[in-house]
Amino acid sequence: MSEPILFESRLFDVVRKVQKGTDGRDHLRDIIRHPGAVVIVPIFDDGRVCLIENFRVSVEETLLELPAGTREPGEPPIETARRELAEETGYRCESLEPLCRFLSSPGILNEQMHLFLASGLTDGEMALEAGEQIEPKLFEMDEALEMILDGRIHDGKTIAGLLFYDRFRRTRN
Repeated sequence: MSEPILFESRLFDVVRKVQKGTDGRDHLRDIIRHPGAVVIVPIFDDGRVCLIENFRVSVEETLLELPAGTREPGEPPIETARRELAEETGYRCESLEPLCRFLSSPGILNEQMHLFLASGLTDGEMALEAGEQIEPKLFEMDEALEMILDGRIHDGKTIAGLLFYDRFRRTRN
């Protein structure tokens, strides 16, 4: 059975799926189909991390986040990561290392997030999209982790990315 499209946008579609329940009945589920995204942990040689202050219209708030962005059709995640890092921070990287993949909200959304570690960072020009209000900020890693604990960072992908990276760096050393 095909999935009727309820809504189409530039970034995602909303479709209706039929799920056969354990009760034998059909249940309608509205699902957001998304091309996937990347999240980047930009780490400088001295251990500092680059976060961005990003105004989010959906919550009417400026959030502290890791740089991230949506994949273009057919674009490999590593290329999306390289592009988004440069666009949102101005930094270019020598190395992009895949760390993990995770689902952002699988109850309603099929978006798969690809987490990358960016290192060997050098300055460059930002290339923000029209309407984006983003400013890069550098933090010591311990300060960024503390900001999760005290609530200054409450973006899910940033919490997941920083905590995963922290665990990764501790097991790697």
